[in-house]
Amino acid sequence: MDFEPTERQQYWRDRVKGFIDSDIRPAVDTYKAQDAEGDRWKVIQVVEDLKAKARGQGIWNLFMPPRNDGHHHVEESFEFEGPGLTNLEYALCAEEMGRIGFASEVFNCSAPDTGNMEVFHRYGTLAQKEEWLTPLMNGEVRSAFLMTEPNTASSDATNIETKMVRDGDHYVINGRKWWSSGLGDPRCKVAIVMGKTNTEAQRHAQQSQVLVPIDTPGVNIIRHLPVFGYDDAPHGHMEVELKDVRVPVENVLLGEGRGFEIAQGRLGPGRIHHCMRTIGVAEEALEKMCKRLQEREAFGKPIYKHSVWEERIARARIDIDMTRLLCLKAADMMDKVGNKSAKQEIAMIKVQAPNMALRIIDDAIQAHGGGGVSEDYGLASAYAHQRTLRLADGPDEVHARSIARMELGKHPPQAGPTANALRDGAGSAPDTSSISSGDMAVTR
Repeated sequence: MDFEPTERQQYWRDRVKGFIDSDIRPAVDTYKAQDAEGDRWKVIQVVEDLKAKARGQGIWNLFMPPRNDGHHHVEESFEFEGPGLTNLEYALCAEEMGRIGFASEVFNCSAPDTGNMEVFHRYGTLAQKEEWLTPLMNGEVRSAFLMTEPNTASSDATNIETKMVRDGDHYVINGRKWWSSGLGDPRCKVAIVMGKTNTEAQRHAQQSQVLVPIDTPGVNIIRHLPVFGYDDAPHGHMEVELKDVRVPVENVLLGEGRGFEIAQGRLGPGRIHHCMRTIGVAEEALEKMCKRLQEREAFGKPIYKHSVWEERIARARIDIDMTRLLCLKAADMMDKVGNKSAKQEIAMIKVQAPNMALRIIDDAIQAHGGGGVSEDYGLASAYAHQRTLRLADGPDEVHARSIARMELGKHPPQAGPTANALRDGAGSAPDTSSISSGDMAVTR
């Protein structure tokens, strides 16, 4: 296993990092000032200015898969603007983006647009791509993904209750969605909505995904849902009523009954994108913690010299590096053997990354004392955001269940001696008496 980044990986990571250091980080105060002015749900001009500059330099649409990724379901001629990075190449870039909240949008690499653009790219018709993918890739509009519902356990997507009834050349959609991220942005023009078109079909063939322009009559935003009091404007998370919403049948993606399949294809990359950025969030929190602990004294010595803080700093460095390796392994497997074969690694990193970041952010908050729970240092909002990631794209428990089932499948009880036989000494054990420590080898 080669741990050294390739020349191409370093090239794109360094370009992203360089732009963040030279242009985005110096603009943070301007962003905060513009964000605090006027209407909460607005376009923030400094982001638009930075987007134009990043696009002009070609640091744009980095997440889009290579053109020959082999996942196209609709064979249409369509070219997209972007370098076609692999998941592994993009992972290193996304980590840098995670250090500043709005950085990913500057490179047109922010959720839910990233996942939606991949859906259009892989499953959309040429007409759907021209209408929606082109303006999304140009950074002219934004989008939303409506799957989660308030009245069902949406961690099981087959529970979805939103109805999509065929009426001639249209679908009539009725249902209620929530945590529909991005709907607060005035640039949000289209939503990908998941619902049921056939409740009599097999369990995983009942769902479809349909494109719904936001200005369609019957799309009613009921309320905004803050996260621990943070409104996440201008992005926002909304509860939405879909009341007799009529859209043409050609707005269906891939075909009726293919919604669950699309969701699985969308959420794999989306889950790992969150994890990549999370590593950057954790690095930023550790950096703030280390600086703070060296700046303050308590009981006659710098705070970092109290042993508990040395232990916490060491644990943070260990956890970040372990998590990064697992994330890179998952990304590499997705590139080499596909998302389906990498599903255990994707599930593991999805559980590990936000939990790791939450522990480090919590320690950083503690190191900052009262300032940590204020918004002076950005740690409280970072904690709120990371806490949602233990729920978004599937809660920890669902991923842990998947990991456990795959692990149990590797070790069926009928293979080899039973647990009781081993306990009673009835099972045979290899003779290791003649093996010296120099003969030992570790294989993977």
